[in-house]
Amino acid sequence: MPLSRRSLFALDFSGRPRPAAAALRVHRYAMSCRFEISLPATDAARVEAGRTALEEAERVEAILSPQRETSEISRLNRQTSSEPLPLSADLFALVQYCARLHADTNGAFDATSAPLGRCRAIARREARQPTPAELRAAMALVGFDRLQLDAAEGTVRMLTPGANLGLGAVAKGYAVDRMGQVLRARDVPQALVSAGGSSVLALGGRDKGTLVTVRSEAGTKPIRFWLREAGLGTSGSGGQFVLLNGQRHGQVVDPRTGQEPRLVRRATVATADATTADALSAAFVVGGPALAASYCALHPGVLAVLTMNDAAATTHVFGSCTGATLASRSDGATAG
Repeated sequence: MPLSRRSLFALDFSGRPRPAAAALRVHRYAMSCRFEISLPATDAARVEAGRTALEEAERVEAILSPQRETSEISRLNRQTSSEPLPLSADLFALVQYCARLHADTNGAFDATSAPLGRCRAIARREARQPTPAELRAAMALVGFDRLQLDAAEGTVRMLTPGANLGLGAVAKGYAVDRMGQVLRARDVPQALVSAGGSSVLALGGRDKGTLVTVRSEAGTKPIRFWLREAGLGTSGSGGQFVLLNGQRHGQVVDPRTGQEPRLVRRATVATADATTADALSAAFVVGGPALAASYCALHPGVLAVLTMNDAAATTHVFGSCTGATLASRSDGATAG
């Protein structure tokens, strides 16, 4: 599976109602997408700090990319024995966090679901749907019970041959968060960090913060957020698809069933960090409004906006986030 999700939606970083050019931008390509840091036009002295922060994207790619044979995640997934494999502190902490999110979302977020993705990709290339037997074989390799984490030793042991980890659903958000840490360490008071049009982190900002627009495919309204010290992640079921017998089939798969979720067209999540926002947006596309409602009720600080896959593109809003506010029509925005 590719490391980065396709850039499903465009993000408009124009901030306050003012020309978009009123910002300094530095960018770099990594993880098959564009990473960008936007600074106030008056903050030229901190451009070098932005360039330094961009180096984190390459560092994270070197750890998480399954397409790099030398990456830590590739080394883990090549493991053929059941012996515990020591991981770096950063990677172990991220895998451990993914395991917790897996439990908290009732399995809707699953970083072990790559075998399902491969199964469906093979079938798509052959212009068909996977057979029940193929799905069963792939499902037998999916689930965090296929591996064992040892926090004391910082090791991961694969319990099922063929199981592996794919952190593409959180990689961009994680890199954005790490870039934010670099900027904070260098006393950058305000910045907007983005990756691939689907992962955002807003540092600082005046009043309500920075105005960020999430645009989707034709037929759905844009959703705008004021962000201040908050992360934003967005995922959807309609970004890439093939037509088989006249029906659309996308890349999003429910790791609990192996089937394609069709209820939600787009899920956008705002919370304190971009890693969690990325993971939850993917989980809510799979789990739908029921999961979003229950998760937000149990976890304060999460704002979720779901656009349904119906003719009216119905929008549901759940929870709240201190650093994120849905923009009102008076802001020149259309929310939901």
